[in-house]
Amino acid sequence: MLRTLLLLAGCLWAFAAQSQDLLTKQNGEELQVKVLEITPTEVRYKRFDYLDGPLITVRKADVFMIRYANGTREVLGVKAASPALSAPGAAPLPGPVVPGDEASAYDEVHLGGPRIGITLLTGGVADKADSEYNIKPFLTQFGWQFETRIFRLPNGTAGLLEIVPLIGGLEQNKFIPSLNALVGIRGPKGFEFGLGPNITPVSASVALAVGTSFRSNGVNFPVNFAVVPGNGGVRFSLLFGFNSRRN
Repeated sequence: MLRTLLLLAGCLWAFAAQSQDLLTKQNGEELQVKVLEITPTEVRYKRFDYLDGPLITVRKADVFMIRYANGTREVLGVKAASPALSAPGAAPLPGPVVPGDEASAYDEVHLGGPRIGITLLTGGVADKADSEYNIKPFLTQFGWQFETRIFRLPNGTAGLLEIVPLIGGLEQNKFIPSLNALVGIRGPKGFEFGLGPNITPVSASVALAVGTSFRSNGVNFPVNFAVVPGNGGVRFSLLFGFNSRRN
């Protein structure tokens, strides 16, 4: 009986092993998945141990090879290697790996798109805007987002630089330009936060922003909430928009 059970368990394990796809990324990471779709730019799959879970999308350029359940293999790209470590005849670096020896995570990507939103002035900021410039505390904002992804780690965490020029107050027949430059981090699930200068013709301050991005058919839809303190009050801004990759 014991042999029969062991044989049955072995058959089930072998069947499971044969029914899953193996996705190998450029960084060497191997994932047991069920590949659902391959587009010219993306690979879409679900985790093999959680087939009822969310659909996961990765860049095709980040995938080295897929070994399908039927045993066939498909190589999607040339596996990247560090020239210092893989050059023919190159001697291995002595001692432990220190910063600068490892493969670079630098992967610059440029995104751009329109932004629209609202700003609420509070406290002393609202009082000064009303008394000196006849500006009401509720402003509309229109602008453009210039985003550079400076690096991307294997777990999906990315470093960002965002430049967002805005024009506010058009609904009040005003022209109020502002410039925001944010340095931030975006997590694997799209949550992001950033910190940087906010400059207007009458003031300079520091902006703190948090937000997330939704993705559909290759287009990103960012939503951000920003807080700019100063002059005895706070400016709150909520911005929406969309962007796509710029070559």
